[in-house]
Amino acid sequence: MITKINLAEKFAKLDEHWSPRVIGGLDGTHLAKIAKLKGEFVWHAHDHEDELFLVIKGHLTIELEAQTLTLDAGELCVIPAGVRHRPIANEECHVLVFEKKQTAHTGTEQSELTRSLDDQLRPI
Repeated sequence: MITKINLAEKFAKLDEHWSPRVIGGLDGTHLAKIAKLKGEFVWHAHDHEDELFLVIKGHLTIELEAQTLTLDAGELCVIPAGVRHRPIANEECHVLVFEKKQTAHTGTEQSELTRSLDDQLRPI
């Protein structure tokens, strides 16, 4: 059965920062995830996968080695595979992220913020 997803309702149920949750998939290979962000994430890269960030609410800064991007609600960017980046949200920010299923949350970096795919697949 095809169902609609209300992003506001899903975000209201999230109670952790930097803990993305899968809300859907595309073509069996890509995942749509939502997350609440606040503070600084870890520097990391995804060696073989691009990552798309769409800001739904708030502001997101993404530090790259050669530049810094600032995204406001309604703006998105794609971080190409292999590019080291670090998302930062000074205030709580809501994002929708698209990436391949095999994309490791923090690339090859491990930290207390790293979430497994099983954790991200938990129902909201």
